[in-house]
Amino acid sequence: MSRAIRNALLAGRRRPVVRGGSRPYPRRGDGFEISELRGYVEGDDPRRIDWAATARAGGLQVRVLLEEHAMCFGAIVDDSASLNVGRNQTLRTAAYDALDAWADALSREDRAARIFPDSVDAPRLFGIRAAGHLRERRDLAAFDLESALRLAQAALPRDAALLVISDFFAPMDEELLREIAVHVDATALVAHDPWAEGMPLRGFVTLRDAENGNTRSIFLGGGAGRRLRSATLRREAELMQRFTAFGWRAGLLDERSGSGSLHAAFGI
Repeated sequence: MSRAIRNALLAGRRRPVVRGGSRPYPRRGDGFEISELRGYVEGDDPRRIDWAATARAGGLQVRVLLEEHAMCFGAIVDDSASLNVGRNQTLRTAAYDALDAWADALSREDRAARIFPDSVDAPRLFGIRAAGHLRERRDLAAFDLESALRLAQAALPRDAALLVISDFFAPMDEELLREIAVHVDATALVAHDPWAEGMPLRGFVTLRDAENGNTRSIFLGGGAGRRLRSATLRREAELMQRFTAFGWRAGLLDERSGSGSLHAAFGI
C-alpha cells in the first residue's frame, strides 16, 4: 500500500480547503493520467482545457493530470515523554510504525527530511536511521513542537508532503498552521489517549504525569471513566476540526496500528 499514499498525495486526496486561502489542487504536469476535471482558474495552462466537458458544463473545464516527479517527504515525530503510554504498546511505537509507512511511500527519486526542533536530518529513508538518531538525542529538553513546525516551514520546498505526529497538548500558533498548509501538503496524526476507552482505576489512586513525572493523589469515582472518555473525544474532535479548517489532512493515531492510522487519514 506504499504506492497508495504517494498517489493520494499527488491527487491531493482528503486535503481540505485552506480557510482564507486558495484551494490546494492536485499537482499538474505533463503526464497522461487524468486525476479530475475542474473549473478553469486564472493561471491555468489553456492547453489543459477540456472542450467537450466545457460544452457540457457551460463553463471552462480543465483537465488535472497526475504529475510523476520527485517529491520531498518531511516528518516531525513529537519526542515528548507523553507518547510513552499505551495499553498493548506505546503511542511512540505506533508513531514509528506510521513513520515507517510514510517512508515506504517514497519512490527512488524522492527525498526525505526528518525535522527536529533545532535541526533537519535528511537520510535517504527514515526508518532505522531516524530511530537511531532519535536515541542519540535523549539529552534534548522537552520537545518544542512549534520550533519544529517553524523549521519545517523554512526548510521544506513548496508542495512538499509533511507528516506531523503528536498529542498536540502544547499551544499552537494557528496562523503558523495555516501558513504551513498553504506552503505544503500537511498531515497531522493526533495521538489518541489509550485510556479513553476505559479507566480501570477506582478509589484513591496516585497518578503520574507522563510528560514531567509529577505525581498527584486523587479520588476516582464511578463516573470518572465516562468523564475522561467524553473530555478526550471532545478534545480530539476539536483538534481534528481545527486542523481541517486550516487546510491540514487529519487523523487519529491508534496505538494498535500506526500504519493503519496513517492510511485511514488518507482514506486508504
